[in-house]
Amino acid sequence: MFDKKKLQEIEKKKKEWEKEKLNESLKKNPERKKEFATSSQVKIKNVFTPLDLEEIGFDYLKNLGFPGDYPYTRGIEPNMYRSNLWTMSQYAGFGTAEDANRWYKYLLKQGQKGNSVAFDLPTQLGYDSDDHLALGEVGKVGVAVDTLADMEILFDGISLGQIKQSMTINATASIILAMYIAIAEKQGINKSDIEVFLQNDILKEYIGRGAYIFPVKPSLRLVTDVIEYCAKNMPKSSPQRICGYHIRESGANAIQEVGFALANAITYIKSAIERGLGVDDFAPGLLIFLSGDSEFFEEAAKFRATRKMWAQIMKERFGAKNPKSMQIRFFGYSSGSTLTAQQPLNNIVRVSLEALSMILGGGQMIFLSSYDEAKALPSEESIRIALRTQQIIAHETGIADTVDPLAGSYYVEYLTHQIEKGAQEYIDRIEKMGGSVVAIEKGYIQEEISREAYKKQKEVEEKKRVIVGLNDYKIEDKEKREIMKVNPEVQKKQIERLHKVKRERDNKKVEQVLKKVREVAKNNENIVPTMIEAVKAYASIGEICGVLREVFGRYEGKHIF
Repeated sequence: MFDKKKLQEIEKKKKEWEKEKLNESLKKNPERKKEFATSSQVKIKNVFTPLDLEEIGFDYLKNLGFPGDYPYTRGIEPNMYRSNLWTMSQYAGFGTAEDANRWYKYLLKQGQKGNSVAFDLPTQLGYDSDDHLALGEVGKVGVAVDTLADMEILFDGISLGQIKQSMTINATASIILAMYIAIAEKQGINKSDIEVFLQNDILKEYIGRGAYIFPVKPSLRLVTDVIEYCAKNMPKSSPQRICGYHIRESGANAIQEVGFALANAITYIKSAIERGLGVDDFAPGLLIFLSGDSEFFEEAAKFRATRKMWAQIMKERFGAKNPKSMQIRFFGYSSGSTLTAQQPLNNIVRVSLEALSMILGGGQMIFLSSYDEAKALPSEESIRIALRTQQIIAHETGIADTVDPLAGSYYVEYLTHQIEKGAQEYIDRIEKMGGSVVAIEKGYIQEEISREAYKKQKEVEEKKRVIVGLNDYKIEDKEKREIMKVNPEVQKKQIERLHKVKRERDNKKVEQVLKKVREVAKNNENIVPTMIEAVKAYASIGEICGVLREVFGRYEGKHIF
């Protein structure tokens, strides 16, 4: 890319600068730290030049290219945000379906273009609200959904044909998808016309979150059922959101986040191909979900590196022909683990910078944490500020006026390369083990993340990593702020509705459809059509998952420490 004579001239000039300028300056003003490095331990030089790009073999057309052109490092659309801004949304949901419905309508009135449903833990883990294991958790971290009756209320007055709907659900994704399809039919909307984005990434649950139900292999079967069903029946929807986010939140660094997420993606793609699908039949519907963490330039570089790696994996490994199969769409969410309960207003600044890094990285859908989430569910004020943060960035900063403004930065391009290199090393290691399923069952990925999380925590405790307001710049915060609290009556109301549904439904029909769920689970038939039958009969999530537990068994987590 660079003229050899010009590089020699730069190298000579750099040596002169170091001797005459830098070294003299350091005698008077020593550096603040012995070593500078990103959170992924990529060493940061004091200055980057064309010499660093030459060192990594940087080639403009091969490594960068143009927006909308392979390998899509600069973005999947030729004009990116100049034509269409990213989708701005908020992750929301709590209490009963009535409570969450009011929130969604409020957010849509504030200018939000899509909803993202948070489900409570019993729903995620396949338990009904009246189960003893659900006690104290109903409606706490998301909305409680036991039967189709809850989903009917959740989307009352909201047309599924006019919004982009995200569902943060994994182990019970096939059941929630079935409910959403049933609601669309009730609204007179063909399932082929709805846009629903499912998380449906069960492998990351074994790695970094723990909301699993069944053993790994039958869980992978359920994921593949959803991918197959959506590919054949719901072309506008995304059956799979591959998650690096939760891996990062569990303690992984940026390189591990990318490496482990893409290793999982390879497993899902292989499973769908083994099912008989062509890669171009389903890959255009896939999304990737990454964190927007606090290391600004590394985070922007991470998005760029992941986009490039995805394109190469799809084209070179899986032989994709459709450009949309190679153009991964990004779902970015500001980090929750960087928020502090101390001096919570500082989180507005943190979230703003994390949003900026994701946007500069070229994300398609951006979700932001609210400043008070380290203490409780977000308040109305904090949700509005998070949404306004995106709107201010979009309309007042000018960063959406040109495509990939960081391109060509010696530092950013070097970081992009190093993240790609490090992530590929993890992918290769996992592939040699036999893939993500084997690596998870052996505990390899979990151990890698645990070591990284321990290292980070130690750095915070030793103040090698400064967290403003937490381990430095502390104040005695006497200001008390109202925090969102879930009404303790929520569980009672939810159980009453569940019992009412069970009294009024056709219970013989429920018995028949649950028997059919059991039969389908035992063979290789796609389970989604049967799930649709089951939820239409108002079978509950707990009843359906109870049958699946009998067939598949339960997964016992691997303890690392």
